[in-house]
Amino acid sequence: MNILICYYSETGNTEKVAQAIAEEAAAQGHTTDLRTAGEVQRGDLDSYDLVFLGSTVHSSDVAAPIRNLLDGMPESASFKLAGFATHATLMPGGEDWHTQMYEKWASRAPETFRSICEAKGIKLVGYFHCQGVPSPPIEQFIRTTIIPDDEQWATYIEEVRKHPTSDDLEAARAFAAELLSTQ
Repeated sequence: MNILICYYSETGNTEKVAQAIAEEAAAQGHTTDLRTAGEVQRGDLDSYDLVFLGSTVHSSDVAAPIRNLLDGMPESASFKLAGFATHATLMPGGEDWHTQMYEKWASRAPETFRSICEAKGIKLVGYFHCQGVPSPPIEQFIRTTIIPDDEQWATYIEEVRKHPTSDDLEAARAFAAELLSTQ
């Protein structure tokens, strides 16, 4: 297959995930093209069989450069789409506040992929997400606005500063491998 891995990354988190996906696709013998969102024109997408589109999460949703690409995709496109994202929130599950934080600050991203693909008749074949270390301004915003509790902050910051970990990147490769095996 001819595969595009297109991403928008501010701190390098999403770029690392994109590279892991590209490595897996290439290892399986597919033709891969790894590009930033700024390097891709909407009309370029139809030359691919599968597009992996990745974004950092802003205010619970995909970042504007990726949203613009999604909004500009043609109806009934010939390519299939897989979404991926990195976010500076905790993963859902575990303690209730982890799930609440994810729901408030990262949960709209997969829904954006799903709803736009559905509206445009594009086959969405998967979605992957993982944590990513926040930029200093976002870290400060989270500390002062979202997690003012010292104990919760200590738990959060210790965890999120580790990501994306080698396990996260391996999970991204596994996501790509499984998805590619079904196409």
